[in-house]
Amino acid sequence: MDGEEERRAKRENRESNVHRVDPYGFERPANFDYTSYEDFFSRYLVILTRRAIKWSKLLKGNRGVPKSLKVKRYIRKGIPNEHRALVWMVVSGAQSHMEQNPGYYQKLLEGDKNEKLVDTIKTDMNRTFPDNVRFRKTADPCLQKTLYNVLVAYGHHNQSVGYCQGMNFIAGYLILITRNEEESFWLLDALIGRILPDYYSPEMMGLKTDQEVLGELVKMKVPAVAELMEKHGIMWTLLVSRWFICLFIDILPVETVLRIWDCLFYEGSKIIFRVALTLIKHHQAFILEATNFPDICDRFKEITKGPFVTECHTFMQKIFTEPGSLRMATIEKLRETCRANLIAQT
Repeated sequence: MDGEEERRAKRENRESNVHRVDPYGFERPANFDYTSYEDFFSRYLVILTRRAIKWSKLLKGNRGVPKSLKVKRYIRKGIPNEHRALVWMVVSGAQSHMEQNPGYYQKLLEGDKNEKLVDTIKTDMNRTFPDNVRFRKTADPCLQKTLYNVLVAYGHHNQSVGYCQGMNFIAGYLILITRNEEESFWLLDALIGRILPDYYSPEMMGLKTDQEVLGELVKMKVPAVAELMEKHGIMWTLLVSRWFICLFIDILPVETVLRIWDCLFYEGSKIIFRVALTLIKHHQAFILEATNFPDICDRFKEITKGPFVTECHTFMQKIFTEPGSLRMATIEKLRETCRANLIAQT
């Protein structure tokens, strides 16, 4: 092979490697459908460009993002990646908490450590995004150290939670978007402390409650699926616990997860129910073809794949139409009932 051929082979190899890794550092699976994805992304790029111009005008000279119908509409249509960290920080309240506590994050890192907590987090480091090149020890910079710091600081900040599996994936996504350790810490605090209370506490009462709430909402909105579940004696936790605990990470495509999080930071936890109900309602006929427990489990995995969830812009429009009306008051009422039932069972 002469010098020119060698250079060309290296370039082609580099290009194919770049192609195999998405913009967030995740390796695409061997069976990734490039044709469909590129067809979708070429259309989505036009939308992203249009949204970026609108967001730049909205944020011009203004670090605040006031709560308004216009902002809500903008967020539902997607926050461009270059503005995502800023908007998440502001709308979640993380920015004001960070500004009110200067130096607090650093103090947590410099203070005494709970060795048991530290060891548990260390054990999970290599299990976090093995398919993401930026979290590998060979990466430069390697995001494992940043992730470790955020989780250790959070475990000491919120000692009633400490560390729970699932938090590593959430913190990892926050780091990929903010590229800032302290901001990731405060966003994690917004999610775990305010938006999803009790999801990650030792009893996980909030998480268990919300899975039951989803079951009640399915009874109301997709009764045939609820009947199928009842007929086979299947608990919702067996099918959807990872949807809730990982906030759809590793369940739905990255772009779709980020669009869901845009709304989650602004509108709160009811977004998770909208996404779950949309997946179930849209695929109702497919789910109802299942005849046994393994078949139902397989179908719940299948409904999180394919063009419906990849085309994130259309999917996000669907989550606000397909489930119909979903008021926070309804969710809170169901939470009270479901929580009481769970406590009675323990």
